Amino acid sequence: MPLLELEDVQARYGAVQALHGVTLDVDERQVVSVLGANGAGKTTTLRAISGTVRRSGSIRFDGKSLPRSPEAVARSGIAHVPEGRGTFAELSVDENLRLGAYSRRDRSGYERDLAAVVKHFPWLDERRDQQAGTLSGGEQQMLALARAFMSRPRLILVDEPSLGLAPLIVRRLFDVLRAWIDEHGMSALVVEQNANVALQHSERAYVLEVGRVAVSGTADELRGNEAVRRSYLGY
Repeated sequence: MPLLELEDVQARYGAVQALHGVTLDVDERQVVSVLGANGAGKTTTLRAISGTVRRSGSIRFDGKSLPRSPEAVARSGIAHVPEGRGTFAELSVDENLRLGAYSRRDRSGYERDLAAVVKHFPWLDERRDQQAGTLSGGEQQMLALARAFMSRPRLILVDEPSLGLAPLIVRRLFDVLRAWIDEHGMSALVVEQNANVALQHSERAYVLEVGRVAVSGTADELRGNEAVRRSYLGY
């Protein structure tokens, strides 16, 4: 049974319908990418899952219907890293990490995961007192990912992690994401406009076009299909 299942999910902003029946799933310990052009509905798909946009259809997480409020979704074990880094710029690095774990009650688990995060991003330990807004764009994206890890999610939603970042930083982010999945049993649903990067780091992918799934398959299938690459992936 998939960890996350979307079936015929529709979503709208006022009178404008952004999703027209999206169906997808994410298995345990997988990275699944959602690809497509601007306005295809990628970000709205993540917002529908996290409960920040009005939606209909079925969303199930770990076999149960997913609540519709962001707080309840977070308590269910889903963390959302939105586009634009998702850090609290006026707070310190340490305060951002502690906010990521605000719902946890296990002090020993918090310390263990903090050590694991610092192992992947050693610079966090040296910069605990630094204001997050003074970090570079790549560092802010790393902090956003680390903050999400601190909630110990079973599923992480990541929106456009490569936006505005150098290729070396992007590779580092995806490498850490994969390592955390392998070490902690998490899954990831990643929205990404850079299809080439996303397919290199995913097991499966869905391509959206004007709020609908246009094509889906394994990363290898999509990467190897020249018609799909030309028509939908832009490379």
